[in-house]
Amino acid sequence: MSQDSPRVQFIAIGGSAMHNLAIALYQKGYQVTGSDDEIAEPSKSRLAQRGLLPEAIGWFPEKIHSGLAAVILGMHARTDNPELKRAQELGLRIYSYPEYIYEQCKDKQRIVIAGSHGKTTITSMILHVLQYHNRKFDYMVGAQLEGFETMVKLTEEAPVVIIEGDEYLASPIDRRPKFLLYKHHIGLVSGIAWDHINVFPTFDEYVRQFDLFADSTPKGGTLIFDETDDLVTVICRKEREDVTRVEYSTHKHTVKDGQTSLLTESGEEVPVQVFGDHNMRNLNGAKAVLSRIGVSDRRFYEAIQTFKGAARRLEVVAKNEYTTIFRDFAHAPSKLEATSRAVKKQFANRQLIACLELHTFSSLNREFLKQYKGTFDEPHTAIVYFNPQTLAHKKLEPISEADVKAAFGRSDLLVFTDSEALREYLIGQTWHNKNLLMMSSGTFSGLDMKRLGGQITG
Repeated sequence: MSQDSPRVQFIAIGGSAMHNLAIALYQKGYQVTGSDDEIAEPSKSRLAQRGLLPEAIGWFPEKIHSGLAAVILGMHARTDNPELKRAQELGLRIYSYPEYIYEQCKDKQRIVIAGSHGKTTITSMILHVLQYHNRKFDYMVGAQLEGFETMVKLTEEAPVVIIEGDEYLASPIDRRPKFLLYKHHIGLVSGIAWDHINVFPTFDEYVRQFDLFADSTPKGGTLIFDETDDLVTVICRKEREDVTRVEYSTHKHTVKDGQTSLLTESGEEVPVQVFGDHNMRNLNGAKAVLSRIGVSDRRFYEAIQTFKGAARRLEVVAKNEYTTIFRDFAHAPSKLEATSRAVKKQFANRQLIACLELHTFSSLNREFLKQYKGTFDEPHTAIVYFNPQTLAHKKLEPISEADVKAAFGRSDLLVFTDSEALREYLIGQTWHNKNLLMMSSGTFSGLDMKRLGGQITG
């Protein structure tokens, strides 16, 4: 690596997106350093493998100097961070990671996938098809994908970049939603369901961010959206000068003996490894994007058959002849309902036991809990788990089992607050012709999913 290559310092390098961006810049030839007060797996091992793991945990203002081309600030850092303060004193250029991705990609065609749910899967589908057909592309996606070494790739030669666009805040000192900073040419909105109430305390304020995203589509740009979502259509059907609107819905499909197949316009049946109406919409959204960049329907159907899904998106943990155990990233009410329905429909001859962990700030908020009413009615047995210590850590009001049952509106709902008790309950069930669906953006307080899967499937 040349001593003349740009030097960048990451404040909070251990984050999921941050450490992947650090690796991408390192692979591009940059001199990369970073700091953090906590680095967990897999970030720790992946940084260490490339010599990017900080020698010591903590913040070190002496790492900030005038020779840095950029300081990249992660959301995990606080506004009084000593490295940030030093960078501000020196007048250095401080970027959030979405700003820096834009800087790296401003001469490329930028495609941004947005939405309260589905954006990771749609982005992953697009990347899979492009890679299958050996197209050159850069990307940023929010999950680890099979066949992809990192979650961020930045090169000089790729003409296009595919970005999963999150509506959460860019950094502690930049309160704009991340997806506005990428300045898309082609934008997609998959769905809108209130989330992140800690930064968007009202529903209208949350929806407003997607309105801003749609409004930011440039003249000559394209806005692609799910026409089955009422909120999305209100926003995306607005007249915008010289913006092309493309609508999509659920792809026609059939389910036979646990196998989902797409029905093409020519009458062919194309077997796929993902299932559920929400994934059939995700798939059609990906197809619409790919069509705009020259991928024909025929080539799309050829490639999508081998798409297995992103990590923790209806991921199979274990299975045998009679039982399949799924892990899913679902936590929002709309995703909870869609995922439960999808598994139940795909395996119509099996009962469904589903367990949701309340883990996010929104899901543990007493007022937001009401949003879950009626969304967990599909499973034969519905279970909710939460850790009271998580509430204390997030400085939220305590909630009781009675609060949870009342919010979900299901009298037979089972509620657990101890992960070992939950594991023992699940192991004690009879699993013949039953599936298990575990849904969370957390870890069920460290519950070993592979061990649980092995104990259930034998």
